[in-house]
Amino acid sequence: MLHPSYSDLMEVVNSEVQEGEAPIVNSRYSIVLATAKRARQLIGGSEPMVNPRGRKPLSVAIDELYKGDLKIVSKDEDEED
Repeated sequence: MLHPSYSDLMEVVNSEVQEGEAPIVNSRYSIVLATAKRARQLIGGSEPMVNPRGRKPLSVAIDELYKGDLKIVSKDEDEED
C-alpha cells in the first residue's frame, strides 16, 4: 500500500493552485509518472532531496513529492525555463 495515499499526494501537489485555476494534477496517473521519472533520476545518480534512509528510489521520490521538495510542472512550463 502506498503511503501517503494518491489523494493525499494530489492534495499536496494542488495546494498551491489558486481558486479558479486548473489543478496541476488531475489523476493518479500524473502522480505515478512524476514519481517514476524522479525514481529513474535517483537511480541514475541524482542527489535525493530527503534522507533516503536505505529506502528504494520510488519511496524516496514519493517522500520528496509529499514534502513539497519535488514539484510537478507541465510541459509548457518546462519549455519556458
